[in-house]
Amino acid sequence: MFVTEYNPERPRTVVLLHGGGVAGWMWEPLRTELGDEYHLIVPDLPGHDHSADEDYVSHEQTLKQLRAMLAERAAGPVPVVGFSLGAQLALAFASESPELVSGVVSISALAIPSRAPGLTRVLLSSTAGLAKSKRFANAQARALGVPPTLVPDYLRTSESISKTTLLTVVAANGAFAPPSGWASFTGAAIVLAGGREPRPVQRSAQRLHAANPRSTLELDPDAGHTLPFSNPALVARSIRAVTIGPDKA
Repeated sequence: MFVTEYNPERPRTVVLLHGGGVAGWMWEPLRTELGDEYHLIVPDLPGHDHSADEDYVSHEQTLKQLRAMLAERAAGPVPVVGFSLGAQLALAFASESPELVSGVVSISALAIPSRAPGLTRVLLSSTAGLAKSKRFANAQARALGVPPTLVPDYLRTSESISKTTLLTVVAANGAFAPPSGWASFTGAAIVLAGGREPRPVQRSAQRLHAANPRSTLELDPDAGHTLPFSNPALVARSIRAVTIGPDKA
């Protein structure tokens, strides 16, 4: 995977995992909010933007790559922050490899499996070409709340995603449920979602919090599926809470 690192001299490291259809650039508003406070490790997940030459195969395969990446770039367990698809990966990572993950910030994770995955795949397959339409991509960027300065990055990423990656990501996203190890994860954990998100995402946030009562649940009533763009201050505060404690965040 293509990986960008920022502030490698800083003592506290945080991994940022982007959502489906975007890439590492989506964390720019958060980076502005955090300044040079943390050493940030920001990959482009397989099939996306600078990692588009390798299709997204599965969550499991991506987790293997993330483990290898951390072995090279981080010492000791680190907090992992994820949005949407990236949040599912962060949850699975913490559940399966708690020795590598000291804390989790899950943003807008879907954790209620789809009741009709086959129908979704058929419909998506017939419309997958829209992702490469500039007009459609611009509409999607507006729906996500992508800042105007980052819209060119969104359009480039949308153009780079293959039909195989798109179908695989949507299938994996729609099949995700809280991992069995999530209930026993003892690291710091914060579950975030927007009050204007699709109802399954809001219900998923409640489900994830209930599955791990040690976690903290926080909803931004004004946010849709847009939190990293619309409220980077909340994400930054959550990162500080899982790294230095809620009293100092």
